[in-house]
Formats: sequence, structure tokens, C-alpha cells
Amino acid sequence: MKEIKVLGPGCPKCEKLMELTKQAVDELGLGYPVEKVSDIQEIIKYGVAITPALVVDNEVKVMGKVPSVDEIKKMIE
Repeated sequence: MKEIKVLGPGCPKCEKLMELTKQAVDELGLGYPVEKVSDIQEIIKYGVAITPALVVDNEVKVMGKVPSVDEIKKMIE
């Protein structure tokens, strides 16, 4: 099972990335949980300076933008 996290303090872009990531997981039929990380110290541990960010299996896949559902699917697979 993959570990998927959306990093961000709760800004509109962060919420949108969370929504789209859940949609991507659902469309892929994976059933993986998507964790929301809003603690700034935890976000910094990933080396993320600009949110939102998507982390899959402890690897930052994107930061500072909200990719499309199809792009997110490719990052998860």
C-alpha cells in the first residue's frame, strides 16, 4: 500500500490538491488513504518550501502547484 500525503497549512490550493488526490485514488480504485499534513515543522522535514505539495512513499512529487487528476494518477502509479 502506498503512503500518500498532501502537505499544506489549509490554503485553498492545498484543499484543492487534497480533493483532486482523493479523486485520483478513487478513480484508480486503489482505496489508499490520503493523509493531510498541516504541521509546518512536519512539512519542512520533507524539504518543501512552497505548498501545496504531494508526497508519495516519502518522495515529494510536486510542490507549489495543483496538478490535474490525470497527472496525480501518474504520480501515484
